[in-house]
Amino acid sequence: MTKNGDSHRDRYLSLAARIHQIEGRDWWLWVYVVLVTVALTAGLGSFAVMGIRDTAGSVYWTTLRDWIRGLAALVLLFDIYSIYQHLQLYRIRQLLAEQNHLFRLISENAADMITVVDNDGRSLYDSPACEKVLGYSLAELSRMSLMDLVHPEDRGRVLDAATVARLTGQGQRLEYRMSHQNGSWRILDSSTSVVRNSKGDVDRLVIVNRDITEQKRAQEKIEYNALHDALTGLPNRTYLLRKLQRVLSRSRRHEGYRFALLFIDIDEFKVINDSLGPVAGDEFLVQIARRLAVSLRGLETVPDTMDEQRDSTSSEDVLAKLPGDEFAVLLDDIRDPSDALRVCERIQKNLAFKMTVSGQDVVVTASIGIALDASADTQPSDVLRNAEIAMHRAKRAGKARSEVFDTAMHSSAVERLQLESELRKGIERNEFRVFYQPVCSLQTGMVTGFEALSRWQKPDGTVMPATFIDVADQAGLMEIINRQLMREACCNLRLWQSKFTPPAPFTMSVNVTQRQFAQPNLTRELANVLRETGINPATLELEIVETVAMSSGDTEHSVLYDLKKLGLRLSIDDFGTGYSSLSRLQQLPVDTLKIDRKFVCDLETNESNREVVRVMVMLARTFGLKVVAEGVETEAQAAYLRAVGCDLAQGYLFSRPVDENDIRELLARNQPLAQTASIHS
Repeated sequence: MTKNGDSHRDRYLSLAARIHQIEGRDWWLWVYVVLVTVALTAGLGSFAVMGIRDTAGSVYWTTLRDWIRGLAALVLLFDIYSIYQHLQLYRIRQLLAEQNHLFRLISENAADMITVVDNDGRSLYDSPACEKVLGYSLAELSRMSLMDLVHPEDRGRVLDAATVARLTGQGQRLEYRMSHQNGSWRILDSSTSVVRNSKGDVDRLVIVNRDITEQKRAQEKIEYNALHDALTGLPNRTYLLRKLQRVLSRSRRHEGYRFALLFIDIDEFKVINDSLGPVAGDEFLVQIARRLAVSLRGLETVPDTMDEQRDSTSSEDVLAKLPGDEFAVLLDDIRDPSDALRVCERIQKNLAFKMTVSGQDVVVTASIGIALDASADTQPSDVLRNAEIAMHRAKRAGKARSEVFDTAMHSSAVERLQLESELRKGIERNEFRVFYQPVCSLQTGMVTGFEALSRWQKPDGTVMPATFIDVADQAGLMEIINRQLMREACCNLRLWQSKFTPPAPFTMSVNVTQRQFAQPNLTRELANVLRETGINPATLELEIVETVAMSSGDTEHSVLYDLKKLGLRLSIDDFGTGYSSLSRLQQLPVDTLKIDRKFVCDLETNESNREVVRVMVMLARTFGLKVVAEGVETEAQAAYLRAVGCDLAQGYLFSRPVDENDIRELLARNQPLAQTASIHS
């Protein structure tokens, strides 16, 4: 309401209080009337009686006349006072009626919602503006509680404000949302006043709500425009620097957190802008923005509008428009510097397709500078500057390329990306081979099973797993490599089981990476392999790293039990290198523990490791699990493991990993491998 409206309301409340006060005096006025009337009647009656008895007493008559005159004077004063009081009441009632009429005119024509509620929150009066603002008719509003229309997130604040007003007599301003009949939310600016009763207690609240929805939207639009580019709708430099500040703060709190900033400059944009004109140049930049959007993680299609782009882009990454023809991409929480180079490659690839601008076909490239991570005192502007410096270096190097500000990290990222590229080519060329390392009984030295291992045999030599496993896993290639390994290993296992007759069927162990374990189709793929190869599921053992096996997640539990339902054996690989809970270990459906080689390598000299291995074996036997020791290279190591009750072992003492031909020769000899290890060394 306006200040004038507040003044009229206050005068109305003041007059109402005054007339209530005056009307409160009426009761003793009427008591006074009765008393005077009774006294006058008694006096007149007494006069009549006395007159009959003694008509000669002059003194009596004189006294009586004086008494009657006094009563008459009192009656006259009462009449005058009563007339004055009624005239005053009449005048006040007229003023009150005028003020009431004026207040009603103001409240009914005010744009603000005016609501009067009692102490129980029931609405006593709703102004017509409530219907205009909320869309409900006054009849509908009278049947519902306004509190039910308040947004659930704001309801507590509104109730608290009403409670404070009733307790203190002082209302407070606040903003909250109420539901419109069409389902939208209206934002209201609310103020509350109290109405007190004759005892001075608050018994009603007058709530004035102003609809500020459009003001808020206008304010949000102003704020949005201040942080976004008007042409493309992308975040601008100011927004990017704010995001960089948050990213830098996060990197200082979390040691393993990494990010990258790409500074993108469109090559030869000035030529295009000058030749086709500024309007075409703007259209060109909008198309560039859309192509850059599809290069971000999680965005697969080019949006029709930049609004769609903003909705589709991953909230973790930021694509920003800088002044002129420059853009920036903030990659948040990357795993490795090569991720940034991979995005750069996607950007170059997406920009390489020709685009039509004002009827002209245009092919563009971009020079990209990359800033990776930052030191403790780095500011957002420093990161942006570093990326820009790297971009200019890329331009000087010949354009259409990317450069990393940190040269050492650049070299590492390039090497990693190069290795990933060679891995893909190696898969296409079928360069990966399956090697097998025998698992032997420590008691007899005889082969009981095998571990299947991948070897990359390039034309110029063999690449060991430690060189490529991590890169292949992060690039999502280990699933392809392991799929080939699994089928080939199971086929060979079936062949060896049928050709050779060991005391117990040979087993085959296959590693499952953490990323592969998280694949939703892992169980289905393994079921297909078992069906296609026809091997007994109990002879196939999956080796899962300790961190995955010990995870408390429901998904991991479900996968482990699904694998057991297939009849497969489960093994915890590299046991002892992570954190294991004894209670969790007892609950897991695993069959085997594999002691990591780092505990075995110095058993002869390290007393601490000897004790650790002894406890591991004892623990496994307590839980009914088999134990396999990895990396056994000497007879002394084997002797100690045998002495503490370890079941099985693998390592160079028995055999290096060899191909399937060597395995067939080894099995054909049917000899303890500990005595023939030198043949395979």
